[in-house]
Amino acid sequence: MSNHHSHLWPGVPLALGAAVLFGASAPLSKLLTGAVDPWLLAGFLYLGAGVGLAAVHWGRPLLGLANVEAPLQRANLPWLGAVVLFGGMLGPLFLLLGLSQTSAASGSLLLNLEGLATMAIAWVVFRESVDRRLLLGAAAILAGAVLLSWNGEGVSLDKGGLLIALACLCWGIDNNLTRKLSSADPVQIAMIKGLVAGCTNLVLALSLGAALPSGDWIVSGAVVGFLGIGVSLVMFMLGLRYLGTARTGAYFSLAPFIGAALSLLLFRESITTQFLVAGGLMALGLWLHLSERHDHSHEHEALEHEHAHVHDEHHRHQHAGEMTEPHSHWHRHEPMRHKHVHYPDLHHRHRHDEAA
Repeated sequence: MSNHHSHLWPGVPLALGAAVLFGASAPLSKLLTGAVDPWLLAGFLYLGAGVGLAAVHWGRPLLGLANVEAPLQRANLPWLGAVVLFGGMLGPLFLLLGLSQTSAASGSLLLNLEGLATMAIAWVVFRESVDRRLLLGAAAILAGAVLLSWNGEGVSLDKGGLLIALACLCWGIDNNLTRKLSSADPVQIAMIKGLVAGCTNLVLALSLGAALPSGDWIVSGAVVGFLGIGVSLVMFMLGLRYLGTARTGAYFSLAPFIGAALSLLLFRESITTQFLVAGGLMALGLWLHLSERHDHSHEHEALEHEHAHVHDEHHRHQHAGEMTEPHSHWHRHEPMRHKHVHYPDLHHRHRHDEAA
């Protein structure tokens, strides 16, 4: 890969991979929804993610995978608790309450607010770097997503709509707080989140009188959940590590388009002008993001943390004993000042008080 594009790798493929898997889970779930309570489906999707990742987590030696990258530290626990609370419990609960009080069309349109909330919090609260090109790209992707989910009806900002907006705010907070954990092992975190969210959704659905479906249906739902939520979340977290929250969130906003494209294939739906225009807007947004080059002279303060790394320009430290690449250990970064193309990744979390 040429040096010009090296800053896109591997963050962009990871973020897009997360969007593809998550986007595909919507039409695949639709195949399963027929006779099943949507809330129960959410429970099995999340449980499938949690149980599947638990198998990966505990079966690392059998699968020939490296040991846990950077195990969760005690300092990570408050962040993990907040992520599980906002993303796995409050988000789904507000969404359920909202969908029961507003139309499905209005609900699917409002769900685009998650991408907006994620980017707004990253830029306003966490001061991630942003320029005009990035804002235009994000706006084009979000406009495409809105157009894609609009079916001619207006959005009714009734009580249900406000609850869905609140669910999106919870997920926006969740995505930004997850970044605080992006140096820790993503499989471990996604596994915990999946198990907690799965149990929460399952208990909610059963307490509301949902009937359990057949065993083969449960297995199908769990497999879709493992790939569409579990593996997708691991890739999303790795994307956060390389790109920061705002950019990963923007790429992830392409998921509805991927879902709609797969629906055309699965359900033999006809291609509409709406789909083509939305696709064009999203392609424009994607191009604006991919062609972005963010470089300026910047300072790295001293930083101590543990994460998987190779010895690049940010990791010049001594080792005792044998060493493999990539490897994980607690290490200290000395202060340094330099200039190169970068995103607000793990090593570039400096504040930008003006548009960069």
